[in-house]
Amino acid sequence: MKAVITTGYGSPEVFKLDQVAKPSPKANEVLVRIHASSVTKADSMMRTGKPYIGRLFLGLTKPKNPIWGSGFAGVIEAVGSEVKSFKKGDNVFGENINSFGTYAQYVAIPEDGVISHLPKSLSFEEAAGICDGGITSLNFLQNIGHIHSGQKILINGGSGSLGTAAIQIAKYYGAHVTAVCSTANIELVRSLGADEVIDYTKTDFTQNKNSYDLIYDTVGSRSFEECKHALTENGCYASPVLGMPLIGQMMVTSLFGNKKAKFSATGTLPREEIKRLLQILLDIIKAGHFVAPVDRSYNLEQVVEAHSYVDKGRKKGNVVLKPFAIT
Repeated sequence: MKAVITTGYGSPEVFKLDQVAKPSPKANEVLVRIHASSVTKADSMMRTGKPYIGRLFLGLTKPKNPIWGSGFAGVIEAVGSEVKSFKKGDNVFGENINSFGTYAQYVAIPEDGVISHLPKSLSFEEAAGICDGGITSLNFLQNIGHIHSGQKILINGGSGSLGTAAIQIAKYYGAHVTAVCSTANIELVRSLGADEVIDYTKTDFTQNKNSYDLIYDTVGSRSFEECKHALTENGCYASPVLGMPLIGQMMVTSLFGNKKAKFSATGTLPREEIKRLLQILLDIIKAGHFVAPVDRSYNLEQVVEAHSYVDKGRKKGNVVLKPFAIT
């Protein structure tokens, strides 16, 4: 099968297309013929090997998992002898968190992994990026932000995969949502339900007179120090982008003051917790309160172009690879 091999850490050019052996499902696994796989900001950050602390999990000198990618959507082609919940021909989607391998035409996934039947309302391309944006944002909003009706939330980076998901999830729970984005993406974030939109090219949200119970910085472009004056007395700044400044701010705010800086690596949560979050997300989707914007689709051979585009930080929703697209 075709697969994208990661030769090391660095620029998108570390990827190369190769022919590798098609996986065979173990007794507890399903073999998925991938129709779409996600290309996320987290993927591009891990590709660089920075921050270096991440290499403790990914591999010190080069990635220990040679085939990159975690989000996928496709059709089950074969099932292991012990599999009960899925059958050949089922449309599925999910996140292969532990071993990656979705920048390929096929991937083997454990039955008890982060995998679910595909809702009829979603296409393969829409579903491929849902776990990254949806589950990550649900983790931050629910487990860190303790989302509830009437809460005032600001989402920095409102037009990316995490931001578009966070807007919809926060509105589902009844929060008042302010989204920060560029001029070109204002209509998108409004269409997803944002109560207020701040154009960062014209206004610095850290300098306005509003205060927020939670600032969810999906892109990590503003620090806790910059944001703390825009937080309520017991407000929280949270970001999935980890760096030394945030680590220091987390340590200090855990000991002093009411305003907190927090981080969570959603992919390292216990599998059962991730599956719980996925089920909540599915409930939101089935209730008709969640859409998954797809910005661009690339063939597997165009993985360098896909990562280069994501690196620009201008994507609207999700970017996907199509492993079986004809070039």
